Amino acid sequence: MDPHILILGAPGAGKGTQSDRIVSEFGVEHVTTGDALRANKGMDIGHLDLEYDTPGEYMDQGELVPDVVVNEIVEKALSEADGYVLDGYPRNLEQAETLSEMTDLDAVLYLDVDEDVLVDRLTGRRVCEECGATYHVDFNPPEEEGVCDECGGDLYQREDDTEETARERIRVYDENTQPVVQFYDDEGRLVRIDGEQTPDEVWDDVQDAIEANA
Repeated sequence: MDPHILILGAPGAGKGTQSDRIVSEFGVEHVTTGDALRANKGMDIGHLDLEYDTPGEYMDQGELVPDVVVNEIVEKALSEADGYVLDGYPRNLEQAETLSEMTDLDAVLYLDVDEDVLVDRLTGRRVCEECGATYHVDFNPPEEEGVCDECGGDLYQREDDTEETARERIRVYDENTQPVVQFYDDEGRLVRIDGEQTPDEVWDDVQDAIEANA
């Protein structure tokens, strides 16, 4: 089985955790827009007649990479994968419509989590300065507070994990991506999964949904 899976959910919903388990269980590629952009920074996009000739130039300038470029990069990544779980794309309705032209999806999963729960998850995250290992003060605390179990490095809270920033990230997500959720719901393809369950319970529902649809 080489399923084509799209996973949707707000920041903090658990997409990364469940995507890793999908990759392990089904042997598919984890395709994220961030990784795809970094892997294709030097891609020639001169034929698109844009301001820059490579995605990397937009990234180096701190500018958003245009949708038309992101679309090409995602299409390239999906075409090179036998099966995949797509995470972080589409971010808007136009991208969702483009995605339907470039590939056939077997399952569209939506991890549904209340905003206050998302904020708790995001603000409780701590990251190791040395090795990048991730913890959570409530759900996955280190053995010693403030110290990484893996390398002994100091743990810190990222600037984008404060409550104000977390709520703004969720607001932006809702504004841009809820129409995408509605798009797949209207098509009758969306599988809503209670993302407030334990990770193992969420995984059981994710696995059932994939096996039922792929």
